[in-house]
Amino acid sequence: MSSPLTLDALRILDAIDRRKSFAAAAEELYRVPSAVSYTINKLEDDLGIKLFDRSKRKAELTAVGRLVLDQGRQILTASEELTVLARQAAGGWEAELRICVDSALGFDAVYDLIGQFQALQPRTEIRLMEEVLTGTWDALNSQRCDLVIGAAGEPPGQGFSTLPLGEVAFEFAVSIDHPLTQIPQPLSMDSIRQYPTVVVADSSRYLPTRSSGLLDGRSRIVVDSLQRKIDLQARGLGVGYLPLNLIQRELQDGTLQIIKLVDTRPAQQFCAAWHNSNRGKALAWFIERLQHMTFDSRLGLIADRPGD
Repeated sequence: MSSPLTLDALRILDAIDRRKSFAAAAEELYRVPSAVSYTINKLEDDLGIKLFDRSKRKAELTAVGRLVLDQGRQILTASEELTVLARQAAGGWEAELRICVDSALGFDAVYDLIGQFQALQPRTEIRLMEEVLTGTWDALNSQRCDLVIGAAGEPPGQGFSTLPLGEVAFEFAVSIDHPLTQIPQPLSMDSIRQYPTVVVADSSRYLPTRSSGLLDGRSRIVVDSLQRKIDLQARGLGVGYLPLNLIQRELQDGTLQIIKLVDTRPAQQFCAAWHNSNRGKALAWFIERLQHMTFDSRLGLIADRPGD
């Protein structure tokens, strides 16, 4: 059984409410008043309810009529959105783009890119997620995201394209008043073994996980994000390696101090990655912008300088 609440009837109902008269609504919709009245009368007959209180001078909705219109406006909005999305998809623009960022890279540059993209294509919904270690490749491999910014290591299989972004430098950092700051550097592993290390848990769901900054034989504090790790180490509750680009503020305000170790941790290569089969315009836009960016060990992901 088809509903009498057609999109056309809802548009007429909306126009009458906004213009406060059948005649004004007819003028807005380029129809004769009798056609508008006929549509509303038939709708009321088909529904078996009164939508308008005709005892008033101006067209006023009944309580039931207000309910129908309020819900109907949501249907009208959804219909308009669907029309836009259909045309958008036909033009090659995705309805949604899911971006996964490794927590070691930071988000400032990604926020800037999203702002630029919204000015160009506001109808594409951006979904932003954060992953740690193998979690970035896992999100892409399991189709939970369309673009990874900050994947480390090799792809887990075939069918991926990658774009090198640069190296993230890691420094061993402790709170400014930590006992390790009073010992001559560089420190051996034995010197730091008695202090808890803060470890970020790998967020991978399906691919084999790995841990970053794990030192054998030591107690650990396991957290789910690099920001939690920074917070704990700044409070003196643990020690460990941190991305240099993410601790610039703490180094400047004196809450963290870099400690040199005999065995240093090498910089980590990071890249952007996506599925070869994805041909969406939104993805292509972000890839093109990333091609003109590089990773600075202190500033994070930045746009290339002219002439570089």
